[in-house]
Amino acid sequence: MAFHKKYNTPAGWFVLFLTFSSLLSCSSSKLYNSKIEGKKISITSDYKDDSKIEAFIAPYRNHINKDLDSVLAYCPETLDKSQGRWQTTIGNLLADVTFEKADKLLQQRENKHLDVCLLNHGGIRAIIPKGNVTTRTAYEIMPFENSLIVATLKGTEIKEIAQYLIDGKKPHPLSGMQIFIDSNDKIKNITVQGKPVTDNQTYHVATSDYLYNGGDNMNFFKKSTATYDVEYKLRNLLIDYFKETDTLPVITTQRIITE
Repeated sequence: MAFHKKYNTPAGWFVLFLTFSSLLSCSSSKLYNSKIEGKKISITSDYKDDSKIEAFIAPYRNHINKDLDSVLAYCPETLDKSQGRWQTTIGNLLADVTFEKADKLLQQRENKHLDVCLLNHGGIRAIIPKGNVTTRTAYEIMPFENSLIVATLKGTEIKEIAQYLIDGKKPHPLSGMQIFIDSNDKIKNITVQGKPVTDNQTYHVATSDYLYNGGDNMNFFKKSTATYDVEYKLRNLLIDYFKETDTLPVITTQRIITE
């Protein structure tokens, strides 16, 4: 018995053929997959647009584009993730915005305050160009369906975060925490909310569900003693911030400081 199914992939259409053979026993008949065959069919200029399909989807496309291109705020200069060794202007903005929103939600729901926010450099997928900021901007920056998670960690894990950031040498978005290093990138001191980190003290850290589940090898989140899922997409969080803000700030404060 054979089935075929088409998958729409970035590289074009991919047709997958599944062939099943049956195995008959004295009590029942079962189907087992015995062979998989695939054939790539590239989308080229040979495939012409269908005017009827285009006419059908045009109103929906126009409606979506109208929503995505509505102006929400203004950015005074281009913010990107390539300028800066330990922190970037776009990373600082994302971390500070997420911290602000997460802190309010955590206080409302759990009567607790947030201490740190940590996101990942690789999760930033676009710049915020100088000029008008739209809903589309948020989708371009964060195309993934990542949600906000707050994890409770001990000071020992906060120190692991600091070492992870220094070892990785990537400007991961960070807020609420400062790491002081020497000229050889050795950690001298770590503070959270301006106070030295204590091993047995607990800290509430906002992050994405992707990182919480071990993404980018951030395995320290697996040691959390409590977790709060506030059911808030990071992209939606950013869109809400854009709606509330007239002009985006250009944040250059240092989170990792060489002394």
